[in-house]
Amino acid sequence: MKPFSLSGAALRGSGLSPAELTQLTAVARSAANAGAAVLRHHVGRLEQIRDKGRAGDLVTEADEAAEVAVLAVLEAETPGLAILAEESGRRPGSGDLEWCVDPLDGTTNYAHGFPFYATSVGLTWQGLPLLGALAAPALEQAFWAAAGQGAWCNGNRLAVSGCDQLAKSLLSTGFFYDRTTRLDNNYAEFAWFSHRTRGVRRAGSAAVDLAYVAAGRLDAHWERGLAPWDLAAGIVLVEEAGGVVSDYTGQRLNLADARLLACAPGLQQALISGLAACRPLRGASYGAPELDDGAGPLNGAP
Repeated sequence: MKPFSLSGAALRGSGLSPAELTQLTAVARSAANAGAAVLRHHVGRLEQIRDKGRAGDLVTEADEAAEVAVLAVLEAETPGLAILAEESGRRPGSGDLEWCVDPLDGTTNYAHGFPFYATSVGLTWQGLPLLGALAAPALEQAFWAAAGQGAWCNGNRLAVSGCDQLAKSLLSTGFFYDRTTRLDNNYAEFAWFSHRTRGVRRAGSAAVDLAYVAAGRLDAHWERGLAPWDLAAGIVLVEEAGGVVSDYTGQRLNLADARLLACAPGLQQALISGLAACRPLRGASYGAPELDDGAGPLNGAP
């Protein structure tokens, strides 16, 4: 069965011409670069690191200032389009296009001086990713992609790896903020794949992880609990680089309720089978016996 292409469906539905798509991609790149410039300015100068209310879910003045810079570009260049931004929420617009903005994906990394973070700007049509740009200032890498126009990094065209064996693969994943309060926390999946691959990396920025899958530096990424602003740009990068994107079962991904699997095509079935084989570990096995009562949402799955 041919994989469903989210960005391909968005392109067909939107009716945008290649010229319009190129113009909007240029706006996304400009906006991402504007956000990244702010992040670069604030490196080593943070004065406010605040918790949003969930353990490990941080926000800094750099997140907020970068979002202001990104939105200024988008509102000036595309004043009629809706915007969904991580820090300021949704701004309605006309039509079915919506910008998805993560001004700083990898805030914890940024706050600790770990260089794996980026500004991500994606454009969706009716919730399907259409194009996007990612600027990772500490890595000195700028990624962009648009449906039907390829995926790129610093002017070089990207392609996913040709890996088709788990034993030869390098994967990445992430852990949602609720990992300490529920058994369905990705620990079992991490252990299962760590035992069967060359390794699993957890670098703390899903947007950059997806860009690295598109570039063939990683063979796959899986993660639960992500938001549209985490995913919109990265999904287009992966698909335009020849990769496949789905939910954990291989079905069409819903950005608003995502269990994301993005990978080289030759690995998809093995990854789906592996994810299906995993069951949550007992909390007592990693020092959290209080999770083993199975009460309330602890065993649930967003």
